[in-house]
Amino acid sequence: MAFLPLLRRTATLGAVAGAGLTSYAAWEARQYTLRRVTVPVLAPGRAPLKVLHLSDIHMTPDQRAKQEWLRGLAALEPDLVVNTGDNLAHMRSVPVVADALGGLLDVPGVYVLGSNDYYSPGMRNPLRYLLPDTGKRNTTTPQLPWPELKQRFDDAGWHDLTNGFGALEVEGTRIAFAGVDDPHLEYDDLARVAGPADPQADLRLAVTHAPYLRVLDQFAADGYDAIIAGHTHGGQVCLPTLDGRGRSLTTNCDLEPARAKGLHRHPADSAPGEDGTAWLHVSAGLGTNPYVRIRVACRPEATLMTLVPHD
Repeated sequence: MAFLPLLRRTATLGAVAGAGLTSYAAWEARQYTLRRVTVPVLAPGRAPLKVLHLSDIHMTPDQRAKQEWLRGLAALEPDLVVNTGDNLAHMRSVPVVADALGGLLDVPGVYVLGSNDYYSPGMRNPLRYLLPDTGKRNTTTPQLPWPELKQRFDDAGWHDLTNGFGALEVEGTRIAFAGVDDPHLEYDDLARVAGPADPQADLRLAVTHAPYLRVLDQFAADGYDAIIAGHTHGGQVCLPTLDGRGRSLTTNCDLEPARAKGLHRHPADSAPGEDGTAWLHVSAGLGTNPYVRIRVACRPEATLMTLVPHD
């Protein structure tokens, strides 16, 4: 029976290691990070534009550190804000989100909603996302006050791109937008936004919450210069890498894990300048399910995208 003490010690070490990893994952979920990327999508001679991409905030009223960090982003003085949904995680979150956005609501902006703007979150193990998608979606929990959220954004002058179009002139650049409702819930109506992007615009941007391939394919084929998305949480629980960005194992949609976050091309093997292709930026987002606030090798983020002229 000499193996019993060894078994107990092994079990104890395993429990300690598990507790340590959980503590680290909970700590990392609160390490809010500003990413910066440069996207060459403007015509030669155009002045650069600063675009702040916000996604997957998943706000609850008690998340004061997140609220304070968000409030500080106004100091970046972006020219445009793009919000790709999943702002809410609580029935009383709308005024909290609006207060945290603060001065950003005075900046020109566009938005779409995500599934977690529509429905209350439920308890869910993030490791379940590593399993095959069953197609089952959370549409049975109580609805969140998304009409109030939309009203706040609309009153601020932000453009609602839910299965529709928009246009803005920002710092002398005419931007044409298209967007869809959440593809994860199959609320997207691609037929309503199908067709060539406005050829008279200086820049054409497409916006979606979840980067499903059917949406990316259509927007790229229709001539949009860049597609902006969220939803994936960057994989949320990733394998550590030397560059600190982590290797994603899943995307919670049909986008491959290699493009779960950051700036890429779509299609993945395309080059700038090819017809029917676009830049793709996917945000790893700022939040998590409030019942399981953990991240591993994938810090919560917002992204300041600097749009510059292409060659």
